[in-house]
Amino acid sequence: MTKILLVEDHEELWDFLSRRLRRRGFEVILAHDGQQGVDKATAETPDVILLDMNLPVMDGWTAARTLRGQDSTARIPIIALTAHAMSGDRAKVIEAGCDDYHPKPVDFSRLLEQIDTVLLQREEG
Repeated sequence: MTKILLVEDHEELWDFLSRRLRRRGFEVILAHDGQQGVDKATAETPDVILLDMNLPVMDGWTAARTLRGQDSTARIPIIALTAHAMSGDRAKVIEAGCDDYHPKPVDFSRLLEQIDTVLLQREEG
């Protein structure tokens, strides 16, 4: 079973996403701030991380760089979730260490495609 770490601080969104992902057969681990996300990624070694970039305690930008800097988490695909959909934002999240970018509000079918894509890239890499 594919394990997804969802790092999101808005209850409505993590509730919605976690229920829909579980219905699709994913195991979902939740973290509600960036530090918790880094800690759970290190402890649980998920297959994919969905990372909100605007988080309390440690923001998603710092969390992504921290995850890329640790041997145990450096190769886990990260999809940034962000309300910022300005030009150049995708480049910024890639530069921070994320593999892909998904603007909010979440388009669930598109997000599933992105999860499949990063999982395939991980297997091929």
